Amino acid sequence: MELRQLRSFAAAARLRSISRAAEELDVGQPTVTTHIKKLEEELGVILFDRVKRPIQLTLAGSTLAELATPLVEGIDSLAVNASRKEERGPVTIASTADIIPHVLLEGVKIFQATFPRVVVRIRSRRRDEVIQLVEAGEVDMGIVPGPERNPALEFQSIFGYERVLIAPKGHPVALNPLVSLDQIAEWPLVLMGPRTHTRTILEEEFRRKGLPWEVVVELDSMDVIKRYVAEGMGISVGPRLSLEPGDEDELEILSLAALLPMEQAGIVTLQGKSMSVPAQNFIALFKETMDRGNPNA
Repeated sequence: MELRQLRSFAAAARLRSISRAAEELDVGQPTVTTHIKKLEEELGVILFDRVKRPIQLTLAGSTLAELATPLVEGIDSLAVNASRKEERGPVTIASTADIIPHVLLEGVKIFQATFPRVVVRIRSRRRDEVIQLVEAGEVDMGIVPGPERNPALEFQSIFGYERVLIAPKGHPVALNPLVSLDQIAEWPLVLMGPRTHTRTILEEEFRRKGLPWEVVVELDSMDVIKRYVAEGMGISVGPRLSLEPGDEDELEILSLAALLPMEQAGIVTLQGKSMSVPAQNFIALFKETMDRGNPNA
């Protein structure tokens, strides 16, 4: 017994017509007739009295109609509801605190303007926590700095991730070209929290070179860090993508491309995971947005 057979029978039972059932189901009349005959053969009963016009259900046919009609309607409704939910998402994204307010925000704005009915959910985490959420299948994707070499994950490079030194206007560290991390380590530092990606890389380089350093302020937002630096609390190292127009009026900004690795940031997904249509649409549109040249990236 197949669903298509039950669907043909239920339509014919409701409409009292093989031809009208075929028209409604958009199939040929012989197809509906064949489906009903196969049901009758399988059940060993006659379902319709075909002598009378319009055709009438037999007692066995009435019994089956009572069972099959709500089943077919429920399955058809399930397909429609599932399709609607698929269209509306949600799309769940995990990313780091430096990417979320800048690059990701621009991507989400464009996506929601294009797909206004899709719900987008965002989780802010450290890079390692983003990777854990993707591995566990708790989010559709992660957007992180640096390549990801975990074989269980797929990494799509999207935009460049350069680091810069941020200092108060007129600070001595900006008077000479930056040629060594020694020039940074000697000053009080205002950095993101422990185990954040850029801080981890910076401190690993300090350790490798045997340099002492002091973090005087730990914050969870590059925007707040820029304000503390501008007030003279210390200097900082962060991604260029965190800079906004006008920051150069209050801050000294120097590229660290020669001292710290340039990386590619991108989208991390779980290998083999079935991706919803809204999630696929987000990835495609986000990549297109970055290809056009996001000014923050």
